[in-house]
Amino acid sequence: MSTIFGLSHNATLLIWTLIAIIFLILLISKYKWNPFITLLLSALMLGLLAGMKPADVISSITGGLGGTLGTIAIVIGLGTMLGKMMAESGGAEQIATTLVDRFGVKRVHWAMMIVGFIVGIPVFFEVGVILMIPIIFTVARKTNMSLLQIGIPILAGLSTVHGLVPPHPAPMIAIEAFNADLGKTILYSLIVGIPTAIIAGPVFGKFIGKRIHTEPPAELAEQFSAKKNSNLPGFGITLLTILLPVILMLIGSIANIVDPDATSGFTVFSEFIGNEIIALLISVVFALFSLGFARGFTKHELSRFTSECLAPTATIILIIGGGGAFKQVLINSGVGNAIAEFATNAHINVILFAWLVAALIRVATGSATVAMTTAAGIVAPVLALTPGANIELVVLATGAGSLVLSHVNDAGFWMIKEFFNMSVAQTLKTWTVMETLLSVVGLIFILLLSTVV
Repeated sequence: MSTIFGLSHNATLLIWTLIAIIFLILLISKYKWNPFITLLLSALMLGLLAGMKPADVISSITGGLGGTLGTIAIVIGLGTMLGKMMAESGGAEQIATTLVDRFGVKRVHWAMMIVGFIVGIPVFFEVGVILMIPIIFTVARKTNMSLLQIGIPILAGLSTVHGLVPPHPAPMIAIEAFNADLGKTILYSLIVGIPTAIIAGPVFGKFIGKRIHTEPPAELAEQFSAKKNSNLPGFGITLLTILLPVILMLIGSIANIVDPDATSGFTVFSEFIGNEIIALLISVVFALFSLGFARGFTKHELSRFTSECLAPTATIILIIGGGGAFKQVLINSGVGNAIAEFATNAHINVILFAWLVAALIRVATGSATVAMTTAAGIVAPVLALTPGANIELVVLATGAGSLVLSHVNDAGFWMIKEFFNMSVAQTLKTWTVMETLLSVVGLIFILLLSTVV
């Protein structure tokens, strides 16, 4: 590969990367191209500009796509099925109703954050919002409270889990890329995520709810209030079903810490059921009985639920795969090493670097998933050259960065605007501020935690 204007090989690689990323950002944000196609084109362009052989570029793209989706596609598929069972059975509504009754009307916004946090574990953010909207409208009407005071805490809970807490697919991407420990990541994500969600959720929600008043769209409010499910599943069994994958993964991680060489059969078994795929598979099968057959659904209904919920995930899976392809070209072309060398020479804190990279891509493309997958490819080589770095906290920093400043190029922005019946200016003052709070406060807690662990 020839260098540009006599610059060093590494500097030239970095310029080509910058051009490829600008190309990626422009096509997605300005020209509204499909992110999957754009990621593949950007990967192809970067590989050829960096001087890779065409055949090597193609094998990097297919290898990166397949390698990334190996685990993630299964996690997304099973997580979506678990979320669908929760929606159809009325489990989500049961959790909300129980917590409202326990917490009381005055503290109901705290209960809403917990609901968002719990419900967000097995489902995608967008699915979680659709699942929660009837509950937000119902609780706001029952308690006569501001729609935003009820809604913002739920959105904060859902968004925190989306960016920080495994087994959600977004943090799982970074865990795979950085080879982080799953159990430690779950533990740290809860230490960081809960106080972050409190500040951006109930605290900010109460503040903004008093200043901006919105009413739910009339047709939606009518539709959701008419649809009543009086025969809800029990609170205990619903909670157990949703938290089962997390419990199984934690069992596996604890067994690995206690017996790292897996000398006993119990450790081997615990690590097996603690694998994210096995844990989610067990949980989905359990949900088919606990929230399916036990609720009186027929085998044909359960078959339909588990099939129809997969269609909307196709785009997300392909985008993640495209991000994996781009990541692999970054690594195989030598760009990863060039970035790593630059970052280590500049002595940037790797946690801050991970947050910054993910944040820049998020603001530019509007997608937390694209930000997470692309940033994982850029940060992984830097991490490899940073001895002593806490890998799990770098995973969380990447996740926190991918949440920042959601604005008009993010589908989630428009979804919240429509559901909460707000203007663009109101959505920027509420939703955008909440997402930025999550990201920045999350980073502060991650940096504080890095001084201890």
